[in-house]
Amino acid sequence: MWKEEQIKHYIKEHLNEARFVHSLGVMETSEKLALHYNENSKKARIAGLCHDCAKNLSRDELISIAKENGEELSQIYINAPQLLHGLVGAHISRVVFGIEDEDILNSIRYHTTGRKGMSLLEKIIYISDYIEPSRNFKGINELRRLTYIDLDKVLLKSFDDTITYTVSRGSLLHIDTIEARNYLLYKK
Repeated sequence: MWKEEQIKHYIKEHLNEARFVHSLGVMETSEKLALHYNENSKKARIAGLCHDCAKNLSRDELISIAKENGEELSQIYINAPQLLHGLVGAHISRVVFGIEDEDILNSIRYHTTGRKGMSLLEKIIYISDYIEPSRNFKGINELRRLTYIDLDKVLLKSFDDTITYTVSRGSLLHIDTIEARNYLLYKK
């Protein structure tokens, strides 16, 4: 497996400056949350760093890499290929970086959509992507505070916000996001 510094170098070369800074912010936020929730902080750092490694690939590159690696692409992915960067990022993390830990790979794969029955690491990466220091939107400071109190509550809020935003833009909702939200509601 590549060392963290090697992965940082790859990410810096393959992402624009803002996305690189974002990735470092997700890595740091993930580590803090992992320590708070007794998750493996090294795994959280690596997943946070790698989560957007495919973000700057073109629509055609994302679709091509996904298909080449046996992904069955739903109409949602064909019509909203930006969602594919998680799936393709997991592939790059496995093939290029040599990451074999399935929890890390799933955290990268589902960091955009979430999914039903997310692991603690998956939740940490999803939320870290949402609240890392370069993010700035109304209510972000309260969400950051609540993240250290009730991770599932903040996760549910983020799903609600994502669904509202996606619907307001007339875009397609990924079924994984709906199932993830419903799963959290059933757990209450």
